[in-house]
Amino acid sequence: MVLGIQVFGTVFGAFMLYMSFLQWKKKQFTLNEWAFWSAFAVLFSVISAFPDIINPLLPQLKLERKLDLFIILGFMFLIASTFYSYRIVRSTQKRLEELVRQLALERAQEPDLFRKNINQKTRK
Repeated sequence: MVLGIQVFGTVFGAFMLYMSFLQWKKKQFTLNEWAFWSAFAVLFSVISAFPDIINPLLPQLKLERKLDLFIILGFMFLIASTFYSYRIVRSTQKRLEELVRQLALERAQEPDLFRKNINQKTRK
């Protein structure tokens, strides 16, 4: 059973490495993002294949099982990624509001041009 989980974890890490490489080649990831996700995938694969390498770390963290460490790290990663995503969405929302506000002010200053555009669209 443990060998199956190790193989699955290693294959998943290789898949993540491949996906991060594809995103970098498509220019959707910067070099730093690609390096981060690649390092994460390689680390995940290594720990999946050789889980005993973290045994010396467990007593220092006062944890009994490896699974406790993985659960804690998983929650930390999920909270950090959720916070980062929220921050990006809020930043985008503020920029969009500013853009809409700016466009509305520009159109308010040119009412004749705006009315012509509306009249042309309604005639079609």
